[in-house]
Amino acid sequence: MNVTQSELIVEPSWLARPSTEVAPDLLGCTLVRQLADGQTIRGMIVETEAYGPGDPACHAYRRRTARNQVMFGPAGMSYVYLIYGIYHCFNIVTDLDGVPSAVLVRALLLETMPPWIDSRQITKPDRLAAGPGKLCLALQIDLSLTALELRAGQPLWLEHRSPKFQQDLASGAISFVQTTRIGITAGAELPWRWYLAKCAAVSRL
Repeated sequence: MNVTQSELIVEPSWLARPSTEVAPDLLGCTLVRQLADGQTIRGMIVETEAYGPGDPACHAYRRRTARNQVMFGPAGMSYVYLIYGIYHCFNIVTDLDGVPSAVLVRALLLETMPPWIDSRQITKPDRLAAGPGKLCLALQIDLSLTALELRAGQPLWLEHRSPKFQQDLASGAISFVQTTRIGITAGAELPWRWYLAKCAAVSRL
């Protein structure tokens, strides 16, 4: 059965669930980055982390701020922030409007090499987006792309898993690992990180 492009697009209603439900469901989905000239860079999501209400590691844990206010809005928005003054991190807002919740996309398996990267200098192309900071560098995601609706025609959108991925998951040919999150102190015991098993593009501790 052929799947149309419109059927592949992830709608906000699909993301309007707790981040702990959405995070594992995003594995195998595709993040699409569309540039100003219309060119697209695509990568399969292979690692995610969930953040939500009552979670001390969540940016919205204490109060609403100018930085985190998009997390309090409707599902299907982008949330990009800067860490260490250098690296950007890309998140997808989830859950119901007014419930601060998001999924951090930690790693992608890119379909093609972005044109601005010199392939001759890359010895391990699968590692190009293996981590949230590396992912944003590879796709040129920065603070200008925060608080945007994730939909076709925008600089960023999401597409559902391919039928082949679903078949492999159902048959056990591929599997997921659930574990604790990386690089945090508060809430470090929560098993809210998921990744694709035996995938070279998953970030390392």
